[in-house]
Amino acid sequence: MTGAHLAPWVLGPILGLMTFLFIFRIILTWYPQADLNRLPFNLVAWPTEPFLIPLRKIVPSIGGVDITPIIWVGIFSLLREILLGQQGLLTMLSRVQ
Repeated sequence: MTGAHLAPWVLGPILGLMTFLFIFRIILTWYPQADLNRLPFNLVAWPTEPFLIPLRKIVPSIGGVDITPIIWVGIFSLLREILLGQQGLLTMLSRVQ
């Protein structure tokens, strides 16, 4: 199996999982009493926090609301569509080979 055929099988689940984790992270912001350092919440915080920290330095909170998880949902959704969508780069590349 070539890289072009293997990439969707690897990237698809990773991008989908990260999108799901960021959506869950958005839901957790509705519950400020949730301790992100304790199970099961740290299972969501641990993989998402490295993405959020640098973006928080660039994008300020709006009215006290951290919008960086929303931005990451958009980024991962866009990447998934550009790479793996019906007209995605990797999808078209795998059809050529």
